[in-house]
Formats: sequence, structure tokens, C-alpha cells
Amino acid sequence: MFHKKKISLRKIDLPLILTIIALCIYGIVVLYSATYSFNTSRYVWTQLLATGVGFVGVLFLLAFNQDLLKQLHLPIYVIINVLLLLVLFFGTGEETWGARSWLSFGPISFQPSEVAKIGLLLSFSTFIEQHQRVISHPKTVLKTLLYVGLPLTLIALQPDFGTLIVFVFFIVIMLYAAGLDMRYFFAALAAGLAALPILYGRLDEFQKNRIRNFLDPTRDIGDTGYQANQGRIAIGSGQLSGRGYLQGVQTQYNFIPTKETDYIFAVLVEELGFIGGITLIGLYLFMLVRIVRISMTSKDMFGRVLCIGVAAMFLFHIFENIGMTIGLMPITGIPLPFMSYGGTFQLTNLLCIGMVLACGIQRKPLDFSE
Repeated sequence: MFHKKKISLRKIDLPLILTIIALCIYGIVVLYSATYSFNTSRYVWTQLLATGVGFVGVLFLLAFNQDLLKQLHLPIYVIINVLLLLVLFFGTGEETWGARSWLSFGPISFQPSEVAKIGLLLSFSTFIEQHQRVISHPKTVLKTLLYVGLPLTLIALQPDFGTLIVFVFFIVIMLYAAGLDMRYFFAALAAGLAALPILYGRLDEFQKNRIRNFLDPTRDIGDTGYQANQGRIAIGSGQLSGRGYLQGVQTQYNFIPTKETDYIFAVLVEELGFIGGITLIGLYLFMLVRIVRISMTSKDMFGRVLCIGVAAMFLFHIFENIGMTIGLMPITGIPLPFMSYGGTFQLTNLLCIGMVLACGIQRKPLDFSE
């Protein structure tokens, strides 16, 4: 079950670990400010607990035999789909968030879609490795669509379109990294563009308003566009060095809705300015580079596509969250990795880093060119 001679601690990517620690500390500091005007301790302690459990999970994954994970890919796939199915019947959060995305067991609540990210990354990476030689064969493509189609459909039925887009993005990137024929990507793009009018018609009114407000930021700043407008005001007022920690007007006077989750980047930039924002982006960029580097040196297809999938997941979260905060993307409710409040989300991010680090310590084939 666990590594014996195979593990080499010297191969652990120390720069990546230090970057993640820096991001977690940065996130706690900004979260404290975002929740300073109300119950700070509850949010911060919950985040600290999730972070601590996450790092324990990282250590577990480093010691766990990755080959056993591959053997368990079918049970993992079944479990994530069962959890997503349970959400449709027993899920909560529709009144608050507009989607049944949460499961509650007594005092414990979590998002099965976050658990599904880890499960699908693992199981789909195994699926790709098993079919890598025939990945572009029409029968394999059909099997792939069925394989990923089930969890994607269950997420769409919640309906949680923001999370759905994240899944679609990292699945596409994993298939590209696996060498899928480009003709399939062009065909999928054409089908997606043709389906846009139908998809738009199926959106709820608040989702349509988000798109309309994105196209016209001044359309309804007093109601449906209020959040986006307040976020832009906060970011603009931060200027170069910010208003000062715990001194943000939009933040501390609660003008920014969901400032501890979706709009935490606005809190950061208002109080720490452009310098604070670019520092965070720099940490993210370095993290992504290290993950891609591990992917390129992985011993097999499983590790390669798994790491690329994790990088793609993080990239989409980062780009969409920061993009929607500054007005470059429509609002989707996608949180910012290691910064936004959320125990399940924080735990998921750290476990994904654990999987990447585990790929990095696997023995590589002999390379006599070195």
C-alpha cells in the first residue's frame, strides 16, 4: 500500500512546497481582513483546520503507492458519481447559491463536486494511460465521452455551470496532452459554438444577467451588477500599494458581497494594491511552472496527464476568478485557489498538490543522455 524502496525524498519539489505554504499563509492573512468586520475567528480557524488536514493528506499521498491508486480507479470513479447523484436528491444550497451543490451529515458539510475533481483526475488519468495507444480511435473517443459524460451531466443537473466549465477545461487539456487528434477538438469547438443559443436559453435569469452585465458593466450597477461594480471600485482604489491592511473602505464596510470567497482578490488589491495583486499572480505563475515541469519529467502517461490536469484546473480557477473581479470575464462564482474561504475547496487544492508531488518522486526511466 505504501512505498518502500521506491520513494526518494530528494526528488520532492521543495520550491513547489514552499510556494504552496506561502500561498496558504497569504490566503489566511487576506481572509482575516475579509472577515474582520464580522466573525473572523470562525472563518480563519475553519480555514486553518482545512489547511492542516490538507498538508497531512499531502504527506499521506507522498507515502501512498501510486500504482495502487491506478488499480482503484474504477471504485474511485463509482464513488464520485454516487456522491454527485446523492446531491441531486439530498443536496442543499439552492436557495443560497442557486445550485444544490452541498451534502450535509450532521455538522459536516462538503461539496461533492470538489471531491469529484480529485477522483476524476485520478480515474481519468488511468483511463487515458490504458488507452494511450488508441486515444484517437473513434471507439476510444466514444468511450471517453461516455466516461466523462456521466459526472459532467450530474454536475450540470445541480446546476453548477461554473464548476462544470472547470471540469470541461481540464478534461480537454488532459486529452490534448495525451495526443488526441486535433480534428476532434475542432469538431467539439464547432458543436459548442452551434449549441450556444440553446445553452443560453437554458440559463436561469440571474445567469443571463451576469452575461448582460459583463457585456455592459454600467447596465444595472444598483442591482444585478452591484457586486461587479463594488469589486471594480475596490480594485481601482487600491492603486499601487493599497489603502493599508484592514483599511479597505469597500472591504471593511461590507460593500463587497461574498468578499471572503468569490471576491477575495478585490479585498487583496484594495488593501495591498497592485503590489499585493502582482505578488499573488507571481506565486501562482511559479506554482504552475513547477507543476508543468513535474508533468514533463513524469515516468508515465498517468503522471503526465494527471499533473497537466491539475495545472489546468488551477489555471482556470485563477484566470476566471481574477478575470471576473477585474471585469475581463463574466461572474461565475468560481473561488480563488488557496485564498478563498472554503474547507472542502482548500482541502481539494492541497490534495491535488499532493498528487503532483507524488508523481514527482516516482522513479523515472534511465536517461543515458544525462
